[in-house]
Amino acid sequence: MSQSRSLLAAKQPNIGKLVRALRQELNLSQEKFAAEFGVTFPTINRWENGHVTPSPLAIQRISSLLNELGERGQILKKTYFREEE
Repeated sequence: MSQSRSLLAAKQPNIGKLVRALRQELNLSQEKFAAEFGVTFPTINRWENGHVTPSPLAIQRISSLLNELGERGQILKKTYFREEE
């Protein structure tokens, strides 16, 4: 869990792109994705546009969803969070 959080937090500029890609992979509108997270549509919109970073709890949920997607989720992680260090 903390590894996923640190991975996501370390590459903050890509979180919005990952959120958008995950939402599209799940075939959900921003409104439906927001409902899944218990947040509002504008919150998802701000995440995707990089104006706001998801909370630690939301990042944990994002990581969990990526894991649930299996290989497709791992591809998304690798695409948006290449290990550069």
